[in-house]
Amino acid sequence: MKILITDKTENAVIQQLKDAGHEVTFNEMDPATLLKEIHHYDGLMVRSRTKATADVINAGAKGSLKVIGRAGIGVDNIDLVTASKNNIKVVNAPTGTTESVAELAFGLMLAASRSIPQADHSMKQGLWEKKAFKGVELCGKTLGIIGIGRIGTELGKRALAFNMKVLAYDKYITKSPAAKMTIVSLDQLLKESDYISLHIPFVKTEGATIKEADFEKMKNGVILINCARGGTVDEQALLKHLNGGKVLAAGLDVYAAEPPTFKELVNHPKVVCTPHIGASTKEGQLRAGKICAEQMMLVLSGKTPEFWVNKKMMEGI
Repeated sequence: MKILITDKTENAVIQQLKDAGHEVTFNEMDPATLLKEIHHYDGLMVRSRTKATADVINAGAKGSLKVIGRAGIGVDNIDLVTASKNNIKVVNAPTGTTESVAELAFGLMLAASRSIPQADHSMKQGLWEKKAFKGVELCGKTLGIIGIGRIGTELGKRALAFNMKVLAYDKYITKSPAAKMTIVSLDQLLKESDYISLHIPFVKTEGATIKEADFEKMKNGVILINCARGGTVDEQALLKHLNGGKVLAAGLDVYAAEPPTFKELVNHPKVVCTPHIGASTKEGQLRAGKICAEQMMLVLSGKTPEFWVNKKMMEGI
């Protein structure tokens, strides 16, 4: 089978596919070239750069395209509806970067609590502003996790190791996935948490999960972390409550627009920002690539993949 990889991936992943007898082409094609060439391939592997649009998928369906693999978790860049209508399976690698994202979220908690980036910047300016960076401890505080899937669970484990109390809310999960994590309502989580970290998808039709009214329910001095998806937090409301003091600090890896256009939020002195790098570790990217390759090969061999994203869509057509 012929597999096209259009985003950077590790040589070990390419070799994995070749060793299984597949013909692999790595080419970071522009959209126009991809549209022209996709019909030659049985499988397409992407990360976040390549957009598998309706036009690309329809063009692939006219040829032999059978599977699209996302070497990561989010499939925002793949038109699932069009893929399903064309009987093309979409697979991903949801377990590949779990630890990577959880570690960044926890790192942002620490960085926001102790003003680590701001203190570093001050030192590099030749200053010694020891009194300007009095922080807060995580120990003994309450972390509220919104979305208690794989990443949320791993973050909770790390928080427990720091002697934090962990509350969790998930509209789909009613039983705690780990000991000492307590499932509560969203309202209770908002009212009782010193830290709030989001680990949920963004559903465009539903809008932000954390809106203006939700900020009003939070503790004064709360620290907000978002390594999930841009749009899950109302950024205007977040800025308002940073300026007003309700939110002590924020750690953000995702934004409503990427690259972010809301510069007032990004440049805020109480915000620690990273450019959507939650999954960007050597280990995480390698795991995600290998898992994605395994899932694609299952489809191409006529077997059922474990991480079949559009299964329900295809079965409903």
